[in-house]
Amino acid sequence: MTSEQPWYPLATTTWDDAEYSAMQAVIESGRFTMGPKVRRFEEDFARFTGSRYAVMVNSGSSANLLGIAAAAYSPHLGLRRGDEIIVPAVSWATTYYPISQLGFVPVLVDVDPDTLNLDPERVRTAITPRTRAVFAVNLLGNPAELDTLRALCAEHGLLLFEDNCESLGATLGARQTGTFGVFGTYSSFFSHHISTMEGGLVVTDDEYLYQAMLSMRAHGWTRELPAENLIHPKTGDQFDDLFRFVLPGYNLRPLELSGALGIEQLAKLPSLLAGRRENARTFVAEFADVPGVRIQRVAEGADSSWFGFSMVLTGRLAGRRAELVQLLSRAGIESRPIVAGNFARNPVMHHLDARVDGALRAADEIHTDGLFIGNHHYPVPEQIAAVRELVASL
Repeated sequence: MTSEQPWYPLATTTWDDAEYSAMQAVIESGRFTMGPKVRRFEEDFARFTGSRYAVMVNSGSSANLLGIAAAAYSPHLGLRRGDEIIVPAVSWATTYYPISQLGFVPVLVDVDPDTLNLDPERVRTAITPRTRAVFAVNLLGNPAELDTLRALCAEHGLLLFEDNCESLGATLGARQTGTFGVFGTYSSFFSHHISTMEGGLVVTDDEYLYQAMLSMRAHGWTRELPAENLIHPKTGDQFDDLFRFVLPGYNLRPLELSGALGIEQLAKLPSLLAGRRENARTFVAEFADVPGVRIQRVAEGADSSWFGFSMVLTGRLAGRRAELVQLLSRAGIESRPIVAGNFARNPVMHHLDARVDGALRAADEIHTDGLFIGNHHYPVPEQIAAVRELVASL
């Protein structure tokens, strides 16, 4: 085994000749900046998720930034600097950063120890007069209790946002995750369900948010906006309208290469998901009777897209994660912490105007004793069996 070619890696390519041909066609066109391929991918993605609009950006992290920023400037949503936004204590760093960077206060609450997602009861107790939104995260492919959270938000007059970067293709009932809130975000980084090299998307049914995101994705100008729009009137002078700045924007534009890749990858997504779910059935069966390991529970009515396979060590295995990681590494099996563990324990918290609501016992357990291994679109029963054998040998 070598570190460059692990026997059981975290992620592998899902590309074939279709993706390379798509990139070659872009190269031959000479159009590398955001253009018709990106627009086509956005249209296909909106259709797949059942959303009115999709906006592509250069990463899932940028998708979170753009979604929060557009919401912050929407005159209809009523967000104000200093408002609190409830987030799970277990997520990736860029769930939290845009909230703080745009002047809001992330409020970290504990997660359910079985699903690894937001605990709705902890959300309820964390609500204060300053609370304005909940930013739910669907972790490792697993849908959060989105129906419950949406009802809770409606009860308290709160907005619901979704970070669905790890959970493309997951469903709750007949609905795609990422579509339960005002906006939802996705990632198409290499290790995710589809890969456009780097990339991300935001979906929404809110026309104002959509147009605000079109503007803010590229400097906050009016260039990509329709002649009649909800953001700012155009002058009608094409020369002037190319460089009229109306919102404090960024440069989050994707490459045309990424759009072309997205078109091909999205067409393959159903088969990629089917392969991941078949591996998940094997993983759940293999670990059903392994003592000292708690695996992620999928709620009734939900269908995870199984980004990876998590394990939280309990009982006799609690405190022995380092031993297991070493065993896995020696066998050529890659593993990682469960996202960022308990984010409240990261030193960067000193730089954020954040609040931690109550004890984070489940997040602490995940931080200390949690890890995950990869999942793939092709069968890995032998690899999963080997992981089970190593865990059982501890």
